[in-house]
Amino acid sequence: MLKSKIRKKILKIRKKKNNQNLKLSFSKISKYIKKKIVGGYFPVNSEIDTLDFLKKLEQNGKQICLPVVKNNNKMDFYLWSFKDLLKLNKFGIPEPETNKKVIPDVVLVPLVAFDGKLYRIGYGGGYYDRYFSKFKSKKKILKIGIAHSSQKVSKVPINKFDKKMDVIITEKYILK
Repeated sequence: MLKSKIRKKILKIRKKKNNQNLKLSFSKISKYIKKKIVGGYFPVNSEIDTLDFLKKLEQNGKQICLPVVKNNNKMDFYLWSFKDLLKLNKFGIPEPETNKKVIPDVVLVPLVAFDGKLYRIGYGGGYYDRYFSKFKSKKKILKIGIAHSSQKVSKVPINKFDKKMDVIITEKYILK
């Protein structure tokens, strides 16, 4: 099945599941957060809300950063605190106003779909794949996919640009 068809099908399922207020146990994620700088995301389109978890991390001394979308389907991460303002980007997603670019140690990645081999489908822009490629030889970034178990598909069609997650965490299980 094409990524676009999988994306359309799973987004409908995710929206329905998110309306049921399924909760992830963020203690599952905490054990993977040993480093200081954590890249998160601002939830949109029925993505799993990780903001409370990010707030706890910040209260426990971790630095939080969020992605900022650039031209040519690129993005970078910028430091952000819950005390800081956010601005809407061209997709209507809140981004930090700060100019303190950082390379996170860990990135929480919102997933549209995933498979048992830890491949993911996002929205199709390739932002995360490009970002992780940029730092592949410079820094090992732990990639943690965040999804509902209902977003799992039998096989994600992949190409040479697709990057595997290191871990995928759902409300029911953890894939490694």
